[in-house]
Amino acid sequence: MLDQPLPEAPSEPEKALALLDEIGSPATMAMAGPRFFGFVIGGSLPVTLAANWLAGAWDQNTAYYNATPATVQFEQIALRWMLDLFHLPPECGGAFVTGATMANFSALAAARQAVLKRAGWNVEADGLFGAPPITVIVGAEAHPSLIKSLGLLGLGRNRTVKVPVDSQGRMRADALPSLSGPTIVCAQAGNVNTGAFDPMPDICERAHGAGAWVHVDGAFGLWAMAVPSLSGLAASLKDADSWATDFHKWLNVPYDSGLTLVRDADALRAAMAVTAEYLPTASPFRNPSDFVPELSRRARGVEVWAALHSLGRQGVTELVERNCRHARRFAEGVQSAGYAVLNDVVLNQVLVAFGDAETTTRVISEIQTDGTCWCGGTVWQGQTAMRISLSSWATTDEDIERSLAAMIRIARKHM
Repeated sequence: MLDQPLPEAPSEPEKALALLDEIGSPATMAMAGPRFFGFVIGGSLPVTLAANWLAGAWDQNTAYYNATPATVQFEQIALRWMLDLFHLPPECGGAFVTGATMANFSALAAARQAVLKRAGWNVEADGLFGAPPITVIVGAEAHPSLIKSLGLLGLGRNRTVKVPVDSQGRMRADALPSLSGPTIVCAQAGNVNTGAFDPMPDICERAHGAGAWVHVDGAFGLWAMAVPSLSGLAASLKDADSWATDFHKWLNVPYDSGLTLVRDADALRAAMAVTAEYLPTASPFRNPSDFVPELSRRARGVEVWAALHSLGRQGVTELVERNCRHARRFAEGVQSAGYAVLNDVVLNQVLVAFGDAETTTRVISEIQTDGTCWCGGTVWQGQTAMRISLSSWATTDEDIERSLAAMIRIARKHM
């Protein structure tokens, strides 16, 4: 297949589609299935997949209201709904981007603009050469997509100040350095291994007291803000200055859909806006291209609108709470069978060790080969573990019990 030459002549479209199905479909991973627990990704809700197809058929370059009024308004409504769902001020700036990496990138671009503006520097006009240095503070277990975003912004992957974390991967607020000058503090809502949240009240108090910007990488953890039963976990997330999340995680929309939110909408617009004489910028509504990295972009907010319209506030709450309940059941089941759960199960992540590193790795491999469910491996704070992540709308109680039985059956072969 890889050495197939480029065809010289046209062929029937049906033939191309048939080949895609014949070759591709049997080789795909069942990531949209109810027992895929390998990464924090949900399977697409049927309504979001259909909305994605419809938006694709519309083929709207959703950059400017005057050119694509329908899809721009769907995105504007969806943005307003998201701010309401997360209990954030309606005047916040926001943008539908491709995922958590671009959501972090866009929010941190706004942060860079804002902290340098306070120092008297226009980074969009004058760049970073000669600019006042920005101190970037992250937890020692910050997600690599956040670190990548910092590199893309010219803030450096290796020049960050790394704050030690506790036994659950939470940034230790008591270990924050003294803060002065242009500073961005990057906190985390939902450690990718444990699901733990950084102590936001203490971080925001320290950072804002020194005039620093607080950004929250909440790829999946930000959804705790929408769930009353998780309000303690989400305490003070609303006090941050910017937030990033992914929709193909807990909202269960197709890939290529994330959200950046910024309290200072002007900072986001200053970092992202683009103008040219030929562009239809004059509009009674916001132009998405003023708030995102791309000029050409698909109408990715359409399936977000469809998901929120279909689920409503109650449906989002029920989906998140059900996945968290399933995580607790996994933890109870493997512990009852005599295996170690390494983390406090506070959200949707469970870390399991089946013995030493070699045994755990072998069990993970056999679980993947067995095919009942799919879980991935990780090394966290020096311990090899199987990581169980739950965020799919399709996962049922029966899926959990069936998966637990398979895990325990396979693990006991290695006792």
